[in-house]
Amino acid sequence: MEFTHINHQGRARMVDVTKKDIAFREAEAEGRVRMARETVELIRTGGTPKGDVLAVAQVAGILAAKRTHELIPMCHPLRLTAVDLSFTLEEEAVHIRSKVKCKGETGVEMEALTAASAAALTIYDMCKAVQRDMEITGIRLCRKSGGKTGSYVKEW
Repeated sequence: MEFTHINHQGRARMVDVTKKDIAFREAEAEGRVRMARETVELIRTGGTPKGDVLAVAQVAGILAAKRTHELIPMCHPLRLTAVDLSFTLEEEAVHIRSKVKCKGETGVEMEALTAASAAALTIYDMCKAVQRDMEITGIRLCRKSGGKTGSYVKEW
């Protein structure tokens, strides 16, 4: 398999997408923040010292998706058309799901992964006053569609 982010001298480069067709692209990613039941309950009831954890994590995920190209060196700046995050409170975790869309020359997998990651980090930050041993796990691409490589769905 050839690495596309390496030039003929073996140095990093940004892939040239000039000749690629504009296509509808979509990606979904997920992750979890594992924590004590008591911490989940504080999130559920709004009892954390810093306020509404999921509202702040939602905004953090959206902002992170929009700024992915500033965080990941070889990512192209994209004109995103939609970013959404959803949260499921589990018994001992918060499950995060991000969904990103655009019409462009390159995919939005990194934007979806960045959104889920930033949301997880924000949940950690918002809850660390009550629990420091939380664990961020399972950040992964769930599915993507569009572009030359077509669709991908994570097999469970």
